[in-house]
Amino acid sequence: MIRLREILVGFFNNRWLVFVAAMWIQSTAGIGYLFGSISPVIKSSLNYNQRQLASLGVAKDLGDSVGFIAGTMIEIFPVWGTLLVGAVQNLIGYGWVWLIVTGRVAALPLWAMCILIFVGTNGETYFNTAALVSCVQNFPKSRGPVVGILKGFAGLSGAILTQIYAMVKSPDNAGLIFMVAVGPTMVIIALMFIVRPVGGHRQIQPSDGSSFTFIYSVCLLLAAYLMGVMLVEDLVDLDHMVFIIFTVVLFLLLLVPIAIPLKLSLSSGQRSSIEENLLPETPKQEPEKSFGSSSEVIFSELEDEKGSDVDLLPSIERQKRIAQLQAKLFQAAADGAVRVKRRKGPRRGEDFTMMQALIKADLWLIFFSLLLGSGSGLTVIDNLGQMSQSLGYDNTHIFVSLISIWNFLGRVGGGYFSEIIVRDHAYPRPVAMAVAQAVMAVGHFFFAMGWPGAMHVGTLLIGLGYGAHWAIVPAAASELFGLKNFGALYNFLTLANPAGSLIFSGVIASSIYDHEAEKQSHHKQHLQQNLTPMLKRILDVAPGPGAEEPLKCVGAICYFLSSMIMCGLCIIAVVLSMILVRRTKIVYTNLYGKSRP
Repeated sequence: MIRLREILVGFFNNRWLVFVAAMWIQSTAGIGYLFGSISPVIKSSLNYNQRQLASLGVAKDLGDSVGFIAGTMIEIFPVWGTLLVGAVQNLIGYGWVWLIVTGRVAALPLWAMCILIFVGTNGETYFNTAALVSCVQNFPKSRGPVVGILKGFAGLSGAILTQIYAMVKSPDNAGLIFMVAVGPTMVIIALMFIVRPVGGHRQIQPSDGSSFTFIYSVCLLLAAYLMGVMLVEDLVDLDHMVFIIFTVVLFLLLLVPIAIPLKLSLSSGQRSSIEENLLPETPKQEPEKSFGSSSEVIFSELEDEKGSDVDLLPSIERQKRIAQLQAKLFQAAADGAVRVKRRKGPRRGEDFTMMQALIKADLWLIFFSLLLGSGSGLTVIDNLGQMSQSLGYDNTHIFVSLISIWNFLGRVGGGYFSEIIVRDHAYPRPVAMAVAQAVMAVGHFFFAMGWPGAMHVGTLLIGLGYGAHWAIVPAAASELFGLKNFGALYNFLTLANPAGSLIFSGVIASSIYDHEAEKQSHHKQHLQQNLTPMLKRILDVAPGPGAEEPLKCVGAICYFLSSMIMCGLCIIAVVLSMILVRRTKIVYTNLYGKSRP
């Protein structure tokens, strides 16, 4: 009995249980990606035009990106309190929207609807913050894999929630809004006391490598399964029982990672949580203050003395030359022969404050490159329902699910391949961002052309490129500006998302869509005026949608111009990223060149 109690306590305090529970929370934390599925029913129920719908999309993007309150709350309140606040916001925001759409309460003006969408989507920031902070503290030596997997599940959540909705689909599409309001809230309440820092895990355990490999395998299997299921559901008319079977298998795949904490808790060789807490922490290497300050100053002098030709030498020869110059400068400074000048601020790769980073061109290059690339991708995600409808697709959910899957793979793949670029080749990480933006430019071109299958190819390319941004940018920002104020820097960069959506979706795409819809409506009215009186009488008698039906645009022309504009902006983003690559090449050589053979 005592042994069983020890196993249960160890299981509850196992950091892998926290990680798996955080993965489940993140599986419901990407509700913003479902806006493309719920926007058509909001538009039709409330008689909105595309510009009004785009305003809701911008409010959603702001809610998804403004996480300063969640970041502050996690430092003051327990993790479960932060999660509970997010769950309440999600329930109130989207729950009220569902009541309005279904006619259970009175409709609100557009500005109030924007507030509801903002409040509901802002709950995501509490989920993300609680999950990431808890797991990073539990896995301080494995932050890269932990963050990549958790962010990947957030990107995959749109496909997961869509598949669940396919099983319990109600007669009206408003049921999806109800599921978005209630589903994540139920998951958070069930898991909010599990996800928290458990402490005592300062060392990398021997089992970590195989455990992460197992998690990665499950992630890839889950993405492949969802993509296969969505394609089958799109191409074949299936019985409802098949949808239930598909969803049950999905739940089983999501439950598979629980095998890791179970195995570790039951393993006889696994140390209990009490033993791990008693392990001595690895002593922090306190920097020698006198040497540290001198070395920082010497580094400033070294950059002036070494010359540009040193950076062109082979890695080993370059390190020898730099070491020789550094030794000479230290000796000269000690003898008083050289007066060492003090620099005014940190250099790239050191810890920046927010104000110091804001005056650096590198930060603004990242921001505007992210605004153009990620902002254009988010515009596609927000307008995916209307884009697919304009090309004649009835089932818009399939594309929302597909872009969610590719978004997930883009995050996992972007982090993995950008790590290869910096670790194996000591090349700047932003080059991976330039590649992602070039891929997105091709995706926008496919959307503009409207060829057969363009929706499938476009969602693939845009999803991969958009997802890769959010694996590459955080890592690059931490490398260039340090980790000390990384939270503030990251929250600042995430503002590029709603800013891009406001410009591309709220102004460009919606205006062009409404303009084309009005042209088609005028053309249709002109044709009706030229009909014979008998046909006109038939049309008058026949039931129709009425004059108050929202304007709809049909054909590839609806998003041709806006997609071509975003294609061009992605090319500009590639140029900005390559400028950043050129500016930071020496930094990455210094950071990662030593580890190369």
